[in-house]
Amino acid sequence: MTTIHALADLERFILDGIPLARAMDLRIADFDGDRLTMTAPLSPNINDKGCAFGGSLASLMTLACWALVEARLRLRGDDCDVFVADSTVRYLAPVWDDLRAEATLAPGADWQPFFATLDARGKARGDFACVVPGPDGKPLASLDARFVAKRRA
Repeated sequence: MTTIHALADLERFILDGIPLARAMDLRIADFDGDRLTMTAPLSPNINDKGCAFGGSLASLMTLACWALVEARLRLRGDDCDVFVADSTVRYLAPVWDDLRAEATLAPGADWQPFFATLDARGKARGDFACVVPGPDGKPLASLDARFVAKRRA
């Protein structure tokens, strides 16, 4: 299966299994193996001020990180449940346009220990970061999160 088909399958899995993602009209826009970009239109994610709703930004960033972990696991052929263990969200400036979140490993983190631990113990955790970039490249919102992958029986 090609990466494009795998991403389409992952996007369908998210939209079919998470009603909020469907209501937000989330899409996986890009995945290069290290960075996953997820988008959503502003219109279903708007607040009373006309900019992006904070809950939508938090959900988009959380799902982008979750999808990054899930995509990497699927590429390896691992069948795992993925959970967010904890996260911190920062709202830095209003988002007035369609939403875009870019998820990566946290600075200093590496996939190799994550997968080595998963292979040895059937469970692993990793640190991830996500930003909603502004037009000037500065983050409008950010998320730092820890995710856990647990191999299914």
